[in-house]
Order: sequence, then C-alpha cells, then structure tokens
Amino acid sequence: MNPELDRKLRSLRLSGMVQALPARNQEAIHHSLAYVEFLELLVEDELNRRRDRLLARRLKQAGVAQLKTLEAFDWSFNPTIPKPLILDLATARFVPEHGGLLLVGPPGTGKSHIALALTLAAIQAGYTARYRSAFDLAEDLAEAAATGTRKELVQQLTRVDLLVIEDLGMRRLPGTAAEDILEVFTRRYEVGATVLTTNRPVEDWGQILGDNAAAGAILDRFLHHAEIVRITGRSYRMHDRQQHHKSPDQAGSEGR
Repeated sequence: MNPELDRKLRSLRLSGMVQALPARNQEAIHHSLAYVEFLELLVEDELNRRRDRLLARRLKQAGVAQLKTLEAFDWSFNPTIPKPLILDLATARFVPEHGGLLLVGPPGTGKSHIALALTLAAIQAGYTARYRSAFDLAEDLAEAAATGTRKELVQQLTRVDLLVIEDLGMRRLPGTAAEDILEVFTRRYEVGATVLTTNRPVEDWGQILGDNAAAGAILDRFLHHAEIVRITGRSYRMHDRQQHHKSPDQAGSEGR
C-alpha cells in the first residue's frame, strides 16, 4: 500500500480503512467496482471496526469476561426455561422500563449463559451494564467503605442502566452485605434494570444475607418489576463431563 496514503488515513484515525484497503483494492480490481462502491465498502469497514472496538470497550467496562449468545443456547436441554420470555428480554426493552429478571435454579442449568447473553444484548443496544457476582459486589462495597470511596461506587451502581448480579447464595457474604446490597436495590428501584441469578429460593435469602428484614426489603423492591424464572433439570456441565468421559462405543450406542 502507498505509505503516504497509509499515513494520511492513520492521521485521520481511519484504522479500519487502513486494514481493509489492500483486500478491498483487489476486490475493486477483480470486480470492476465503481469508485462510489469501493468507497462505500471502505466506509462500512471503518464503521464495523469502530462498532467492534466500542463493543469491546463497553464489555470490558461492564466486567464481562466471556461472550454468550442466545443463538448458542441449547433450549432443548432444560425445556422448563420459557424461551419466548427470554427472547423478549433479549430485545433489551426491559432496560429503559427498569424491569428485571430473577433466575432461580441449580448450578449448571443455564442461568449464567442467559444472564451473560442479556448483558451482551443490552450493551449492543447501547445501554451501559455492570456484571458482578454477589460475592464480588459485596466485597467491592466493603472495600469502598474502607477506602472512603463507597459513595462514588454506589453512584456508579445506581447510574448504570443494567446491573447483573450472579450467584447469590454460592459463597458466604461479608457481614455488611445485607446493608450494602439493600442500599443498591433501594437506589436503583424504578431507575435501573436488574438481573439476578441464584441457586437458592427466595425464602432462604434472609439466611444468605444474615438479615431477614433487609432480605425482605430487597425482594420487595426487586420483584415489583421483575420476572421470575425457576429452572429445573440437569446440569450442562455435568452432562458435558459425562459425554467427554464416555468411550466411543457408549457414545455411539446412546445416539442410536
């Protein structure tokens, strides 16, 4: 490629065009593209690269470490999952409506996959998101209190469009968790959307948080505008593990 053209494109911060130009130039030659068609393809390449970089930046800010989509979700494995409801939530309409979703079920039944997919869908729709485990969120708040930054953290958690809290009940929470999480839910009530996953029924939340009154107040605010999905069935991870350790003969006989 022409070094001077490369320099000029980079000075204009058109890195998508820089990367795509050699291939697009060959395409234009082989297919006799009009100048406008060639330019349109380059502009589209630049826009796609900017969208990808923006998405990557927003995913990092949200704390999303892995991408999950509903297109890759095996709906047949646990048929108790209400597919129409989850697909409707994936439109992200519930985010500006300050709605929510509570996913309740044993480990490995698809809760995290759904939560991650809804987070991705919300970010792709242009909303801000924060994705944390319940334990990490409680520790974040306790640490912020110790360092004098609690007010700033609570403001961040309040302003974010979608807050996703994973695995409530999986680990023992710090002693201040009930008070801290209650404040987050109180401040987000009717101003932000929330998704929460847990392996424990709501009746156990008082025990999980160590405070029945706080648990009741959290549930009162959260469930006012939230859908509840209770998932039963087998664990995907255990199924995959069993399939991995099966002999070829066993796997073949199962498929017949």
